[in-house]
Amino acid sequence: MEMNRASGILVHPTSFPSPHGIGDLGAAAYQFIDFLVAAKQSLWQILPLGPTGYGDSPYASFSTFAGNPLLISVTKLMEAGDLSAADLASAPSFPNDRINYGWVIQWKVPLLEKAARHFMNHASPERKADYDDFCQKQALWLDDFALFVAVKEEFDRKAQEEGVSGAMWSSYWPKNIRLREAEALAYWREQKAESIAVKKIIQFYFFQQWGELRRYANERGIKIMGDVPIFVASDSVDAWANRELFLMDKDGRQTAMAGVPPDYFSVTGQLWGNPLYDWKAMEKDGFKWWINRVKAMLGLVDIVRIDHFRGFEGYWEVPAGSETAIGGKWVKAPGQKLFQKIKEVLGELPIVAEDLGVITPEVRALRDNFHFPGMKILQFAFDAKESGGINSNNAFLPHNHVPNCVVYTGTHDNDTTLGWYLQRSEEEKNAIRQYIGRPDQDIVWEFIRLAMASVGNWAIIPMQDLLKLDNQARMNTPSVLGGNWSWRYQVHELTHDHVEMLRHLTALFGRVPLVEEV
Repeated sequence: MEMNRASGILVHPTSFPSPHGIGDLGAAAYQFIDFLVAAKQSLWQILPLGPTGYGDSPYASFSTFAGNPLLISVTKLMEAGDLSAADLASAPSFPNDRINYGWVIQWKVPLLEKAARHFMNHASPERKADYDDFCQKQALWLDDFALFVAVKEEFDRKAQEEGVSGAMWSSYWPKNIRLREAEALAYWREQKAESIAVKKIIQFYFFQQWGELRRYANERGIKIMGDVPIFVASDSVDAWANRELFLMDKDGRQTAMAGVPPDYFSVTGQLWGNPLYDWKAMEKDGFKWWINRVKAMLGLVDIVRIDHFRGFEGYWEVPAGSETAIGGKWVKAPGQKLFQKIKEVLGELPIVAEDLGVITPEVRALRDNFHFPGMKILQFAFDAKESGGINSNNAFLPHNHVPNCVVYTGTHDNDTTLGWYLQRSEEEKNAIRQYIGRPDQDIVWEFIRLAMASVGNWAIIPMQDLLKLDNQARMNTPSVLGGNWSWRYQVHELTHDHVEMLRHLTALFGRVPLVEEV
């Protein structure tokens, strides 16, 4: 894809200000787009948009195609007539700086269901026609998704009553529906007809609101970079509806799990637990599932960042039942064939490769063969030697960057730059000062400046770094369960000073947008 010099901000919609406990696709999202335009930015990077489950991670979604209902603006539903002002006035006093997912789910989900039932009974013919069109266009995944979630809710309730934990479809559901026998599918579609319809309408709400926001951004010269996790969640409709495409036994249970070996983030590796693809089965049908997945994502965003890109060349396979990822092994994947087929069907691919971790020459060759830009993380650049110096050959140091890359101060998996720097030794801090050639009174801004000055065509700054926040604002700590994905900024924190600072660096380093302000 063509990469003119540009820059932007990484922030997930859940982090937007909102009176309803979680960021959404309402007024604050549009205000953020206006901020990007005023600050001469061109890119907005987000995390995956799918519905989240236990642990609240957007990288462990119930569906790789569906949208997260918690992102729906209930204010917009009120404006559409599906909710009343009194409905919104029932909101509890949510914290402004953190998401309490339990509170949000308890209040917001029943409200969304109430709105959907109102839509069923009172929507205008025009809105119903739009809904019917949506259902037809999204039928590839929507029908299975709505059925899966409706049945899941039924058995989750039963599991809770019985004191059963971890009641995933593959371990708790009766065999007939677990294995999608025709009679069971028909039975549950009839039993859960109203619930299924409600869930479809809620998805219609999400796609409608997201589509409006994306158009608003695109019309103002802002491109959105979405995120596709390489794997799907174990407890997902993707795995349930496509068992034949995963390494599962005849009863629908995983025979292997995804993870990564020991690395920068964890000495025992990371045991993700996701089901692994049966690549031979996928190749037999021309990688149809992956083609549909990328096509669907490009219907939502302009650019796709693929998380854990190295897994398309080789992946870490861990035997089912393992407690850590240490006992895994590397297995080859058909990345070359996969992306060639996707390219044949969809054309040039606007993909960014998350090429971090254990990267081999083969992974780099796969990335470069399709001209996918990789990622450069400045926090990874300063691995001080025992002598106190810096390894000048470190690929993450700005003087080693190449144009076809995206430069970050840090990512959602890193500490904030300030939090990271405060934990460096004095020896490491001195090495950093020597490299930047400046004092470190404003180290976060110096890192932002390094990113903007890089020859890398794109520079992305996490919102937490733009606001110069410490590790209390960290988005995610890998391998740590609980407390993640909850950070939010407050409306007063984003100021005109931030606009001016970004405008200055954008102009100074040639990242000014080609599209004029609207």
